Order: sequence, then structure tokens, then C-alpha cells
Amino acid sequence: MRTPAHLLWIYRAYVLIFFLYLVAPLLAAGAFAFNDSQFPSLPWQGFTLDWFFSPVEPKLGLFHDERLLRGLGNSVHIGLIVAALSVAAGTANAFLFVRRDFRFKALLYILMVVPLVIPGVILGISILVFASMIANFADLEFGLFLTWLRPGIPLVVLGQFSFLTTITSLVIAARLQKFDVALEEAALNLGASGLRVLMTITFPFLLPALFSAFVVAFLVSFENFNTTLMLVGSDAPLTVTMYDRMVKVGSTPVLNAVSVVLMLGSGFLALLSVVVQRERSPSS
Repeated sequence: MRTPAHLLWIYRAYVLIFFLYLVAPLLAAGAFAFNDSQFPSLPWQGFTLDWFFSPVEPKLGLFHDERLLRGLGNSVHIGLIVAALSVAAGTANAFLFVRRDFRFKALLYILMVVPLVIPGVILGISILVFASMIANFADLEFGLFLTWLRPGIPLVVLGQFSFLTTITSLVIAARLQKFDVALEEAALNLGASGLRVLMTITFPFLLPALFSAFVVAFLVSFENFNTTLMLVGSDAPLTVTMYDRMVKVGSTPVLNAVSVVLMLGSGFLALLSVVVQRERSPSS
């Protein structure tokens, strides 16, 4: 049955409006990064790259702003650690829940998913209180000063790891469920060791999911604010640094310049993830 022309046009208009709704704020934020003005607002004062490259005030550019660059470095550092730990733990969880049957499996699976539905602020406060309680007890009873349980990068890593592991577990488990176990059994029957089967058959099949899970974990870690704000110390990541700048100084186009860099970086990682998925799809 042929779709009426007016319904087709309504559908196209809806799709166009929907994507404009998603893209318009990003385009606006990116455009003001190139506006030759002290504030990210109209009217347009002219095109400039000062908010990226200017070495002097009042238009100190992103690539000369030591505090923003330090926050960017902290975010990359935290993101890489959290992503690596989350993928490792997520891989173990995927094998546990897909390949094994044990008592209370359903209950444990629900508990694994719970961090995704807990507000980030509540999660951050809970981790901070729990870690501080352990650190205070160790200090009072044993004279141990556990700095990694105090607000700072280690505690931020611990807090983000607590919910990002759930995401990586779900991504990797979805891929593992599609794997044909007969391939492993055939390799074992031909004399291959369990480790060799894992490294040459199973892990290559899981590679797209492992890479995608790593990218997702890194990006979510990079942009996380609510949980991170509760656990941060003196070495603040980029999101907290930007928030602090907004509160103390107000919005300036240099924050829009940061947004442009983040959008380009996120887009590149997402595109790279798609390319990896497509390159591995024929062999899967």
C-alpha cells in the first residue's frame, strides 16, 4: 500500500525538526566560540580564533589557559583509568552472567544494574560517606592515613567505576550472547588450550564490543559531573573546572571553545567505534 503524500511530508518534517532540535544547541554553542566578543551572546561581533589561541587576557584562549588544560588532562587521566578498569570488570561480569548458572543469579544481575537508576548525586554522596567512614576508622584505630579514600582522583575513579562497570558489562554481554560456543568446543577438541581458545577465537569476536565499551566508558567518565563533584579534591576534572569558572567568572566564549573541542573529540571516538564495528562484522 502506497503511503499518502501528505503523510510522507509530515514524516519528513518531523524527522527534520527532531534533528534540528538535537543539533541546534550544539551549533549555537560552537558558533559563539568564534565570536569576537567578551560574552557568548548576540549581536555577532566578528570572527576570531582568540578563544582558542590567544595567550593574553582578556581573551585568554583555551590552549593557553593552564587551569582548563589541567582539568582536561585530569579528565583524560581519569577517563582512561576508569574505562580500562570498567572494561576488565565488565568482561568478567559478561562471562559470569552469560556462561554460568548459579544461585541468586537474577538477584545479582539486578544489583549490578541498580547503579544506573540511582541519581549521580546520591551515588557520589554515598561513596564519599562510606569511604570517609573507612578512612576515619583506619586513622583512629590503626594510625593509617588512607589518602586514596579521601576526596581526590582515586576516589573519583572509584565512584565512576561503580556505575560504568554496569554499562560495559551490558555492552560486552550483548555481544557474547551472539557467540557460537561450538567454535570454542571445536578448538578444544583439536587440542588448543583454554587460554589459546580465549585469545584467538573468543576475544577477537568480542573486540568490537570491548572497544565500544571502552569508548562509551571513557566518554561517560569524561562528561560526568554529579558523581564527580561529590568526590573531587584539589585536582578537578574538566567538568568541575568549567562549573567553577561559570560560578566565579560567568560564561565566556572560552567555555564554548572547550565545548567545540569536546564535540570534535566525542564525534571522532564515536566514528572510530562505528568503523571498528563495521570492520569486524564480516568475521563475526
